[in-house]
Amino acid sequence: MSLPLVAILRGVAPHEIIAIADEIIAAGITRIEVPLNSPEPLSSIEALVQHCADHHDGTILIGAGTVLTPQQVRDVHAAGGRLIVSPNMNADVIRESRRLELVSMPGIVTPTEAFSALAAGASGLKLFPATQVGIVNMKAMLAVLPEGAELYAVGGIGVDNFAEWRAAGVHGAGLGTAIYTPGLTAEQVGERARALVAAWQAAAGEHRE
Repeated sequence: MSLPLVAILRGVAPHEIIAIADEIIAAGITRIEVPLNSPEPLSSIEALVQHCADHHDGTILIGAGTVLTPQQVRDVHAAGGRLIVSPNMNADVIRESRRLELVSMPGIVTPTEAFSALAAGASGLKLFPATQVGIVNMKAMLAVLPEGAELYAVGGIGVDNFAEWRAAGVHGAGLGTAIYTPGLTAEQVGERARALVAAWQAAAGEHRE
């Protein structure tokens, strides 16, 4: 079963994306986001999509973050990306993502934004910035969201607080600086990825075979 974790590789460059992604995938994370404010993000997405098709039988969900416009959605789709993540709730971005049959994860902070995003067709919700919203407010939001709506915490989430957020009911997490910052080697990213996966599974009492 795919772990509900998204590796956010903000600042990654095309020449290093394959080695870094391979380490992340080997650790058990199968969802990878390249924010559009990274160097040549569409080139990275296109290269990674091709690599994963050749070496990972198409099971890896690859896409872009910081997607702000419908045109950017189309650009990501043209590069082969299937995941659209935004820091904000833009109904036009969500609708274009779903028209192209892509996974749509808009950023939300309030119940109003959450329900508007779901009404526009969001696949799931990105609570961002999560640690600023806080666990008490997140639990209050979960109490009113429709059954089946998935909420991912992004921003300040990692090894040190997985257990607390999981106990409160969050469905998944996006991992930014906890897993990657520019300048890290692929091996260093792999070490972080393995530690994050172990911590996430420990918080749920899960064990990898």
